[in-house]
Amino acid sequence: MKDIIPQLFLSMKFYTREQLIKDVISGIIVAIIALPLSIALALASGVTPEQGLYTAIVAGFVISFLGGSKVQIAGPTAAFASIVAGIVLKHGLDGLAAATIMAGIILIIMGLLRLGSLIRFIPYTITTGFTTGIAVTIFIGQIKDFLGLTFEKAPVETMEKLEQVISCMGTINPIALVVGMIALAVLVVWPKYFKKVPPSLIAVILTAVLVKALDLPVNTIGDLYTISPSLPALHIPKLSFSMMQKVMPDAVTIALLAAIESLLSCVVADGMIGSRHNSNMELIAQGVGNTCSALFGGIPATGAIARTAANVKNGGRTPVAGMVHAVILLLILIFLMPYAALIPMPAIAAILFMVAYNMSEWREFVSIVRTSPKSDWSVLLVTFVLTVVFDLVMAIGIGLIFASLLFMKRMADVAEVNGWKYLEDGKEDPDKDSVDLKPVPRHVAVFEINGPMFFGAADKISKVILEEGKRVLILRMRSVPAMDATALKSLRKLYYNLKRKNVILVLSHVNEQPMSMMEKAGFLDDMGRENLVGCIDDALMRASAL
Repeated sequence: MKDIIPQLFLSMKFYTREQLIKDVISGIIVAIIALPLSIALALASGVTPEQGLYTAIVAGFVISFLGGSKVQIAGPTAAFASIVAGIVLKHGLDGLAAATIMAGIILIIMGLLRLGSLIRFIPYTITTGFTTGIAVTIFIGQIKDFLGLTFEKAPVETMEKLEQVISCMGTINPIALVVGMIALAVLVVWPKYFKKVPPSLIAVILTAVLVKALDLPVNTIGDLYTISPSLPALHIPKLSFSMMQKVMPDAVTIALLAAIESLLSCVVADGMIGSRHNSNMELIAQGVGNTCSALFGGIPATGAIARTAANVKNGGRTPVAGMVHAVILLLILIFLMPYAALIPMPAIAAILFMVAYNMSEWREFVSIVRTSPKSDWSVLLVTFVLTVVFDLVMAIGIGLIFASLLFMKRMADVAEVNGWKYLEDGKEDPDKDSVDLKPVPRHVAVFEINGPMFFGAADKISKVILEEGKRVLILRMRSVPAMDATALKSLRKLYYNLKRKNVILVLSHVNEQPMSMMEKAGFLDDMGRENLVGCIDDALMRASAL
């Protein structure tokens, strides 16, 4: 457990007053950035505005305090919006709390089992596919508020929302559209000239003043939600076995998403500050943070790449900056939250449009489709389509299965069993530069196995066909890094077939993992340990002796 140490404790050993000032300034700036994003992402997730702030405050503080990264900023992110909205509509807030707590426990277990490094086994095509898919679902979900549409019913699924957008296009509110366009223009143009002040803050302030001063007929947060400036209160959700069964797939998805996004954010931050995060400690912190968030009325949280990058750029170098960011948001919640009721919904939609665009990774998406093999971009498209049309649980599950099957096929295609083109005794090699042709006795056959031997490639061992008169078969296995039980069974079958024909099997240069499997299965004793040799020269000498 020595490596399970929060970065905060390590950072305090060399902490200075100068760094404290930088961390406080950075924390204030990040809090200003996180304020409108937390509210917007809460609304996109189907919960109240203050629940977004509860998440940024509670999870943001806990994850910074316990985290494995020096600069990670945690809070609500767009990746969870669609799945959280679905859980709330199907199972209510207690169902969401149950799923989030279960996800937190899963993350803690992953960290304790040192599974942080296993995230690298999630293919890039899958992460890109569901990330782009999430961006599309967020975009479609915000068209209603951006255009000021009046829906006939409250749809849950993305495709149902798109259907409602098309059928209700006649209810468009031109003034809402103008307000949304003004907010969008600010979000696009402001960063080109002013780097320090977040454009989202300017957008919500400007549009709120316009709508209030001119008394425009545009929905605001206060028209749709009751704003509460109260502090996060401890709430123990009603957990039942049936509820836990229903939300288990969602809990696994939340845990997987939180792990992937937080560790990706840590990797990006490591490159920016020249440091290295502790992935297992980060997973534990994410688990504790999400559990605490659910207990205090929040939603799932994870590391936010944009806010983490802003922290680094403004001088934050220790977890203190993330903790300051949470405290500032708490003060805003207490003293300024009622003013959030004035924020127009089209402005929130515009902010989420920009969030969707920034997270879409459309350039990487197009690049994969244009330059990658068919097997790669097919996994990308399958994951993307399933995310948009169905849900994230199905997309990740089927995407991983599809990617695994394609990987196994690719590995099976690589594995080969080839007979040697060898010289018989008494003949000379016409190619004096050849290094793989060796004189071989007439009664000996040599086959070389290349690539991993697993169930997908095990049948290739059956390609070993001997000519008449061969009394010894040498299998050269120097290029077999690993084998599984199915391949070993095929090898054992080959041995017994040879034994019936009075042909002796000799294995040459068996690597560590295949050797261990043969040893444990008793195969070495069956074939005779004297027929296991270290190199092809020894194998040929053994064959000559036989």
